[in-house]
Formats: sequence, structure tokens, C-alpha cells
Amino acid sequence: MGFFNTLANLLRPPRPAHRYYLFPVRCNRCGETIEGRVDLYNDLSVECEGSRGETTFRCRKVLLGPGACFQPIEVILTFDASRSLKERRVKGGAFTEPVT
Repeated sequence: MGFFNTLANLLRPPRPAHRYYLFPVRCNRCGETIEGRVDLYNDLSVECEGSRGETTFRCRKVLLGPGACFQPIEVILTFDASRSLKERRVKGGAFTEPVT
């Protein structure tokens, strides 16, 4: 069994340091701040490979706040092969700094 475990570890893609990517967004209509979360193991979809053979991942999230405003906020995140953020776009809101 040791051989198969070693082989499986070699074929498994690299795991990111953190499981989740957290991002706060502010609604353009009501100003409410909503925190979104992407599971880097399960929520990403493989994007077409580039001309250089680079693999990228994409995630699309639509967020709604718990308040009275029902404005959808669409977030599109693009990650590289090591699951590090490359690009982020938002529609219906704006990214804010994380609250620490």
C-alpha cells in the first residue's frame, strides 16, 4: 500500500495553504457589507488552458445580503494553477478590505 499512497501523492494537485478564500463586498444599492467564501478544493472550475499550457480556475458567486435589500452581487474570481488569486471582478457592488 505504501507504493500506491506515494503514487497518489505525486499525482494529486498541490494544496493551497488555506482552504477558503474570504472576500468582503459592499452593496452598491444599500451599502451593506457581505462576506463571501470560496472553498478552494470544491468551488473552482477548470478554465481552458492557455497557449502556454497554464491551467487556471474560475469561480462565480452571486451574493445576497440578509437585510431588506435584495440586490444580487455577482463576483467572478480567477485563480492560477496553485490556487492563488489572479483576478477578481464584481458587479452590483465593490470589494472592501477584510475586517480583522
